[in-house]
Amino acid sequence: MSKSAATPTAPRVLVADDQTDVLLALKILLKGDGLAVDTVTSPVAALQSVEREDYAAVMIDMNYTRDTTSGREGLDLLEKIRALDGNLPVIVMTAWGSINLAVEAVQRGAKDFIQKPWENERVLRIVRTQIELSSAIRKAGRLEAENTLLRGAERPDLIAESSAMKPVLELIERIGPSDANVLITGENGTGKGVIARALHAASPRAGKPLVTVNMGGLGEGVFESELFGHVKGAFTDAKSDRVGRFEMAEGGTIFLDEIANMSAPQQARLLRVLETGEYERVGSSRTRKADVRILSATNADLRGEIAAGRFRQDLLFRLNTIEIHAPPLRERGDDVAALAKYFLSQLNARYRKELAGFEQGALDALRRHDWPGNVRELSHCIERAVLMAHGKQIRATDLGLNAPSATSSGGINLDAMSLEEVEALLIKKALARHDGSAVKAAESMGLSRSAFYRRLQKYGL
Repeated sequence: MSKSAATPTAPRVLVADDQTDVLLALKILLKGDGLAVDTVTSPVAALQSVEREDYAAVMIDMNYTRDTTSGREGLDLLEKIRALDGNLPVIVMTAWGSINLAVEAVQRGAKDFIQKPWENERVLRIVRTQIELSSAIRKAGRLEAENTLLRGAERPDLIAESSAMKPVLELIERIGPSDANVLITGENGTGKGVIARALHAASPRAGKPLVTVNMGGLGEGVFESELFGHVKGAFTDAKSDRVGRFEMAEGGTIFLDEIANMSAPQQARLLRVLETGEYERVGSSRTRKADVRILSATNADLRGEIAAGRFRQDLLFRLNTIEIHAPPLRERGDDVAALAKYFLSQLNARYRKELAGFEQGALDALRRHDWPGNVRELSHCIERAVLMAHGKQIRATDLGLNAPSATSSGGINLDAMSLEEVEALLIKKALARHDGSAVKAAESMGLSRSAFYRRLQKYGL
């Protein structure tokens, strides 16, 4: 394969033809228009190039074998290229007497055709138009996927005034600007996602997407499609190409939450991407390169999971270049009031309230509570108080901290609770029995993992 010298940002075009004079003429023409050009002389070499390189467009002849004029070689090559990348524009080249063949090629997915001998201006116009259209389609697909994923995502500030949070802040400042993979550990609700966002914001990748994936909520059937995307027709419901999370995060950061809840096959598939930086969309053999930073989080003891044979040690090594531990809220006494005031300001705006703050009794109640649900429980507590408050300030009774809970020692009056409150209580008890393991809690309740995670999200657990 012949490669032209070009700037890294120049769109790259592949030209496949068995005639060297045709390749030379098109190379000179396209280079003069600011394009980078690769040339090949056979369908096999063309497919190898498409698998290896990212092209803005491909131009292919319809015949390669001496004395062959049927165009079957070109049609076969067209179908194979489209199988590799359905969005890659393919322009076919035919002789004057092969218009019917060109029409068939367009019907099979070619974007346009060029007749030999060609008009230079027509060639440049077709190639440029197809490159611009393809670029717009790809960009629109990425933006739509990102907007769907990120729409409405909250990005709270990292509030950390307590001494327990000083090591966390120091690590964020030190390693945030690097590309190091970071494992964030801590109990449920301690703000591991907030730490991930702070790391992303402190990095040179801050201008690119931060994409979050709940790994525990991905079933076997959708794991690869969610992470790596799929091409149209890859399976029954694949009605169109889909951008995966790694591709959405290109140039930015991907945050893999609840990593301990991945199955063994899922761990193996993720490890391959982390080791090689390569992946394929489901249904495509074209290998893509991932330029992303990996942040991950778990509330589980991964070393204990490794000892029990449930988590791969080599995967932990890849994820855990640096570990940041998020301390529980009960160790962050100085942060409780600041977090409560922060949530109050956010919720005042959401619910169009004008609450001025907290009565002293409410602040005392907040400080006394041990917060088994950590920052997430605190945010829900303040939301309830905002909705229940009648005066200008939140009172202790508005907080509802004396209500029966999964950790209370007194009896629980089930008759006074709604069905949803009872279900949330049972889920809390199951999580407590199994040391926060969502997988084990789901099994004990007879729920699938995805159903259990839907309930956790529904009840803010």
